[in-house]
Amino acid sequence: MRRDLVTSVIAIVVITLLCGLAYPLVVTGISQVAFPGNSNGQKVKVDGRLVGSKLIGQDFRVPVLDANGKPKMDKDGNPILTPDKKYFQPRPSTLTNYNAAASAFTNLGPNSTDARDTFRASLEGYLQLEKPYTPGLSAKRVPVDAVTSSASGVDPQISKANAEIQARRIAAVRRLPLSQVEALIKANTDGRSLGFLGEPGVNTTTLNQALDR
Repeated sequence: MRRDLVTSVIAIVVITLLCGLAYPLVVTGISQVAFPGNSNGQKVKVDGRLVGSKLIGQDFRVPVLDANGKPKMDKDGNPILTPDKKYFQPRPSTLTNYNAAASAFTNLGPNSTDARDTFRASLEGYLQLEKPYTPGLSAKRVPVDAVTSSASGVDPQISKANAEIQARRIAAVRRLPLSQVEALIKANTDGRSLGFLGEPGVNTTTLNQALDR
């Protein structure tokens, strides 16, 4: 029995050192050398101040104000928000509002009435926001990423088709040439992972920062 206890203690110590110390250090070292940006969170700073991450979307909405200039509240006591027309809007974040500490997908199935109502509301909101700047825009032309959340709920990327539609609003509201906005979209478009996985995506976090600059 004593031999078994000693063997067990040695095994625990060795496994702890290997899996709890050596392995994390090796993986961290490799990631710092091979992928320093991603391993450090792709932090974005403005004038030396941390303002976000290239890997996480941000909420570009503003409170809806009442006649007295105060934010309107919903039934739960939360401010009612509306998209800020000066910025590109990322994909909806139904559950997390881009809070990376609570990232999650909706977990709603294709036959869910909640999913149907959520997508329908997102579609109506998108058309209401963009149609004044893109006459003739119909539900059939709205990209699917404009009304659905991503798997994590915090991805900053939108499709190029979505960005092209929003570009007309941005150009009109900010009084910029459409060609200039389109150039910023191109400069802030992420390519496919490893060159062949997924589709190119427009990073709304970096794109909106470029607009402000």
